[in-house]
Amino acid sequence: MRAEIPFFPPDLFADDRKVMLELLQEIGTAREQKFILGTRTADFEELLRDSLGAADVVACGSGTAALGLVLRAMGIGSGDEVVVPAFGCAPLASSVLEVGAKPVFADIDPHTMVVDPDDVERRITDRAKAIMPAHMFSIMADMPRLVELAAQHKLRLLEDSAVAQGAVLRGTPAGLWGNAGVFSFVQVKSFGMPGEGGAVVTGDPELGRTVRMLRNHGQNRRRFVYDIVGTNSRFDEIQAAFQTYRFAGFPARLERRAAIADYYTERFSRLNGRAIVPPPPGREGRCYYVYCLQVEKRDELRDHLASRGIGSHVYYPQPLPLQAGFAPHAPAGGRWPNAEYASRRILALPIYPHLSDSEVARIADAVCDFAREDGALR
Repeated sequence: MRAEIPFFPPDLFADDRKVMLELLQEIGTAREQKFILGTRTADFEELLRDSLGAADVVACGSGTAALGLVLRAMGIGSGDEVVVPAFGCAPLASSVLEVGAKPVFADIDPHTMVVDPDDVERRITDRAKAIMPAHMFSIMADMPRLVELAAQHKLRLLEDSAVAQGAVLRGTPAGLWGNAGVFSFVQVKSFGMPGEGGAVVTGDPELGRTVRMLRNHGQNRRRFVYDIVGTNSRFDEIQAAFQTYRFAGFPARLERRAAIADYYTERFSRLNGRAIVPPPPGREGRCYYVYCLQVEKRDELRDHLASRGIGSHVYYPQPLPLQAGFAPHAPAGGRWPNAEYASRRILALPIYPHLSDSEVARIADAVCDFAREDGALR
């Protein structure tokens, strides 16, 4: 019986368990009994800030919270519009709605599955205040074009780079193309941790200062003195210490993900260009958080992989504006054909860094065997 290859591995942090237990003991028994926003959080923020060349990095409760904090810091609220992708995770729309603004859904590029700048431009009205692109799976959005659009229309630009930490496009890291970006440290992300957390990254010190107050009830330097109305989105000291420890290994983990993606893409280059479509090759603007195929017979391939003990995952089975929670905020009868097409076809393969070479080959073999049986192999 062959061992299963899960899509979400249960042992991401197994090698670091001893370190985590030591940090629990150290922080839990320290004299100061400081479990949030202490020196370890400050050190973690400084580490990220220096590695990115950012003006500020503000660690907060989650990637979702980070989006809302930035939107509030930008002064976006009732009556404003924010152009977001129609294809992606719920916070793209919910964070906008939570500040009282309206998400305006733009379609995606059919191959890369990131937001289409041409459709973004078509959706901009005089009520628009920001563009919020999302880097998807392994591919960064077309940030050079989106920077131009934001400047041309005098809009703020907020990158949802939650899945793209470590990606670099034309020498600029994900998160630093616009006014601000966000990262997510939830377990399965490229720099995930065993818990919930996120960060705002920005080249604007004033925007960073406002976010820093908002995450801590509006307090600045003095406790119980509230300069603005904020919320509770503070970062955990144990997680900050753990992530600081693990940061040195982050480049190697990114490289392993990229090497697996290179192998997949080379193996899948012989697949029929319509029935099974791999992502575009290359490493520019990539972090390979996940590796997604577009598959004409998606559910059949998923069942085929499962029969061989290989996990897979369907991301975003329906575009955001067609989901019950967000449809009331989208134009009646609206269509987003490329997002709808991707939702029917997308299937993600395992790509976490501690997959062995033999496991990676086994996954690729299974996909190619399916393609051969289906006549999709050239």
